[in-house]
Amino acid sequence: MIILAATPIGNLGDASRRLVEALQNAEVIAAEDTRTTIQLLRALGVESRPRLIALHEHNEDAKADELVELARERDLLVLTDAGMPAISDPGFPLVAAAAAAGITVTALPGPSAVLTALALSGLPTDRFCFEGFLPRKQGERRSALEALAAEQRTLVFFESPHRLAESLADLALTMGAERRVAVCRELTKLHEEVRRGTASELAAWAEGGVRGEICVVVEGAQPAVADLAEGVRRALSLIAGGARTKDAAAEIADATGLSKRELYQAVLDARS
Repeated sequence: MIILAATPIGNLGDASRRLVEALQNAEVIAAEDTRTTIQLLRALGVESRPRLIALHEHNEDAKADELVELARERDLLVLTDAGMPAISDPGFPLVAAAAAAGITVTALPGPSAVLTALALSGLPTDRFCFEGFLPRKQGERRSALEALAAEQRTLVFFESPHRLAESLADLALTMGAERRVAVCRELTKLHEEVRRGTASELAAWAEGGVRGEICVVVEGAQPAVADLAEGVRRALSLIAGGARTKDAAAEIADATGLSKRELYQAVLDARS
């Protein structure tokens, strides 16, 4: 069996009892950085010394099959330096290979920089998408942001402190200077900070230099407001396909930004 174990993203007090027990009982650990894992064992007072196997971005594809075979014989605990394995960290190729081989994969849930930043951002949390790290090169980064400019879900990114100001400036350029943004840094640590403002405001702030590990949370795009006549046409098309009038009007209103009440009445008038 393969066990994905979430580790603290900053504060060691966030280590779960299940994580500590798993570390104490582990015979084999696949770790992103074995030195970090040794430090974690010491910090949590774990005296056992399991076999440690390096599993990082440079070798995870080559190691996956080997580790899957190992997991047929004994439990394999998988750790990254912080947070949940496979979420913008090593682990995905291993999980995919295990799934294909019929090996059980389970998880010890715990700290997540993505969810922590989202919860603290003050931006909508009901629908969101995680985009990992933005491209390092400006042209590729701007292209990636332009492709996401119309995304209506809240966006979460990781970013290097050295590129934060440039990325926020590119965000303001591609998504609009007034797009709401939250920069969350050093989450759960002593100097935790959440800065909220517009893309242009935070780009100017970041020019002064920012340190630490950073998550950027970006407001989703507002729905494009359609012409009422176009909204009626689209709702009638849904109704022709079997949708109820009220449901069709609500769906189109949510997608376009039109008033549900006005659209519903306009659809009723069109059908009468």
